[in-house]
This record gives sequence, structure tokens and C-alpha cells, in this order.
Amino acid sequence: MTRARTLAQVYRHFGEADAAKASPLYERVAVAISESDEALRAIEAAPVRKRHPTVILAALHDLALAGRAPALAAAYAAADGDAAAGAAIDTLLRMTDSVVAVAVRRPTRVNETGRCAVLYPAIAEAARRVGAHTVGLIDVGCSAGFNLHVDRVGIGYSNGQSLGDPSSPVQMSCSVVGEGPIPARAMPQVVARIGIDLDPVDVTDADEARWLRACLWPDQTEQAARLEAEMALAAAVPPLLLRGDAVEVMSNAFARVPADALPVVTTTWALSRFSLEEPPALSAPAR
Repeated sequence: MTRARTLAQVYRHFGEADAAKASPLYERVAVAISESDEALRAIEAAPVRKRHPTVILAALHDLALAGRAPALAAAYAAADGDAAAGAAIDTLLRMTDSVVAVAVRRPTRVNETGRCAVLYPAIAEAARRVGAHTVGLIDVGCSAGFNLHVDRVGIGYSNGQSLGDPSSPVQMSCSVVGEGPIPARAMPQVVARIGIDLDPVDVTDADEARWLRACLWPDQTEQAARLEAEMALAAAVPPLLLRGDAVEVMSNAFARVPADALPVVTTTWALSRFSLEEPPALSAPAR
């Protein structure tokens, strides 16, 4: 949130620009909040970094999913934008402390298993090059660890290729750009799934699973259905989640991979949060 914009402008821009095409519900709610001085004052009870629409709206959604804001839950279920706007503002005013508490306690989550379309062939090719028959996956910045189940999803590519498990409840599609071939080798057996995160998400915990749902926009029904399938897949074979700084816990992660398996470290976004000196420290110690 920049100084150049007031809180009202931030919410209006979010509604009219960010949410307009993807979520008519959030478009209406965000614009209504931008026009309510009382709602904006309630949001100002949160720390500055927790006032962004994605955070506050997720906190409101969490309360609705928990049964603590039934009018808001009903409006979301009915996809009634006007009712949702009124209920969101009413919840903000009546439950300001609860909204702020949820916003402060949890970071917003974006779990994207679509990255498996790139990870699967890369991991399989890495194993082929060194002749590995088993691999241990270590994902840095894992969140809920969905990418650690890369071998258990089905992936269809626009060039007609397919990889992974065609019977998996999680199926994804990927457009191929360019003429380069996609390595078609099947991934070897995964014998360890280890996630590293400053605040990992355990999908077997009801509160944490609800928060993942809350971070989705209420009218994103396809994404919600996929999230449920992803959480079920992860809950069936829970990964080992290590809490802490990747540089500090990487040795512990490598120690959890069987000696005869190839450790494969993946990260899809976390390196952007490290200093220039830190990424080399993520390299494995000799084993």
C-alpha cells in the first residue's frame, strides 16, 4: 500500500481492477468498503501491512466459513453481491477485533499446483541424468506442500503429451509454447517428501485447512473444487513439514532423505526473498 493512495482508493482499485473480471462478489464488496468511512476506520485497527484487501477479505471469509458470520456466508453462497457487501461491512463493524486477529495471525496463501507441469519433467530428467531410481523431494517455501505430490497428479500438455497419474483426483492442463520437446520420462519412486517453510500449512488441521479455503475468493468455484482435491491428496500422504529458515534447516532436510535416493530441491518463488549471498548456502552438504 503506497502513500500515494488512501485506503479507500486501494479498496476501490482492488474492486474495479483486480477483482472485476475474476470475482464479481469481491468487486462489489471491495467497492462498498471503499465508500464506507466506518468500514475503513475498522480496517485501520489492523497493522498497516495487514490492511490490504486480500488480507482483510480473507479474514472475513474465514469467519464466514467458521460459522461466525452467517449472514456473510449466506450471501457468498447465494453469490449475492449487494448482500455480501452489506454483510461484510456489518461484520467488519461488529467483529473488528476478530477480523484483525485473523488477519494478523495468518499470512495469505496462494497454493498453485499448476507448477507441477514444469516440475514433473524437470525432476524426472534430473533423475535420468544421474541414473537415480528413487528421489527425495525437498520443496523450499512449500506452504501446504502440494508440489511435493508432483508424482501423484495428472498433467496434460497441449502438444498431446501426458505425464503423471491419469486416475488422480487432481488433473491439470498446460499450454506448451515453442517447439522444444518435453522430457517424457516417468518420475522414479518418491521415497521422501519434505517441505520447508517459515510457516508451513498442515492440511490435516481443520483451522489451517479452512484458512486455505478462505484465501480463495468465494465465487471461484473451480479453484475451490481443485483445492479440495489437492488437500485430500496431501492429507492421504502427509509430507514432512519443517518450520524455519531454509538455510538453517536444509541439512536436516537432507538427512531425512534415504542415502540411496537422489535429493531434489525445488522452489518456485522463495528465492526472491533471500539475499544474494544466501542461495548458495542452500546447496546440500556432502553425504
